[in-house]
Amino acid sequence: MKVLLATSKPFAVQAVQQIQDIVETAGHTFVKLESYSDKSQLLGAVKDVDAVIIRSDLIDKEVMDVAPNLKIVVRAGAGYDNVDLEAATSRNICVMNTPGQNANAVAELVFGMMIYMQRNQFDGTVGREIKDRRLGLFAFGNVAKMVAKIARGFGMPVYAYSPTLTHDDLRKEGEYGVIAAYSKKELFQSCDFMSLHMPLLDDTRGCVNYELLSYMPEDGLLINTARKELLVEEDLIRIMEERPDFQYVTDVKPDRHEEFVAKFPLRYFSTPKKMGAQTTDANINAGLAAANQIVAFLDNGDDRFRVNE
Repeated sequence: MKVLLATSKPFAVQAVQQIQDIVETAGHTFVKLESYSDKSQLLGAVKDVDAVIIRSDLIDKEVMDVAPNLKIVVRAGAGYDNVDLEAATSRNICVMNTPGQNANAVAELVFGMMIYMQRNQFDGTVGREIKDRRLGLFAFGNVAKMVAKIARGFGMPVYAYSPTLTHDDLRKEGEYGVIAAYSKKELFQSCDFMSLHMPLLDDTRGCVNYELLSYMPEDGLLINTARKELLVEEDLIRIMEERPDFQYVTDVKPDRHEEFVAKFPLRYFSTPKKMGAQTTDANINAGLAAANQIVAFLDNGDDRFRVNE
């Protein structure tokens, strides 16, 4: 069977080679489409493939309609909102992610951006340390757990809130040393820094709004390595206009990026493109997991990481 690696944002070379080795050792054909710039290139590449490995690439109904042999799509990473799950289910296409494989890379970026902002973007002026600053984790999945572990080394008290875990569940996560918040309001009120780790779902879109942001104490810092759609950008701009102490740093460029830059040049920073998983280590971890999951599915029907019905 034919396995396509389709990545407009390519994997590290070492990762691609190892993905190819896994696929071909299992007796399948490996093809790749890297650094493509137009959807028509993807539509042409998927026509005769049985499986696709992607990163942030969009796999929608149009893509699936031109791929009659397609049986499985694996998103190398945690989030999978770039795949039309409804269309996949209707075509009996299995969709998987690779949970946890990029977690450490994203968690390390959280602290890189945190320190960058607290040291005033390294502009030479007097900044602040992060020790003893209270860090909030909005959701408590694989990335948030890694952030909690790292935060202990920095001497930061860590609070967590998750809509999918009870207060008691969070308290039982003893190895992470988090303080469980009873509500979103309590979490935002209690923390100097807030790190977003929610997946993008219908009920999380726009969940970080003016009301929640207004609960944060003075000198608040919001860190987003998740999805831009979690935030109501208009509300964030309003908070930053009203509070000259508030900072925002993100790995997902907002729609109103230019406005943020113009209004808050010293209190806002966005990476040029999503960088959370842009390490050789994470590329290899996620890429190899994706390749192994595809081989297991094609050979044995193993769908343990399936995310659609």
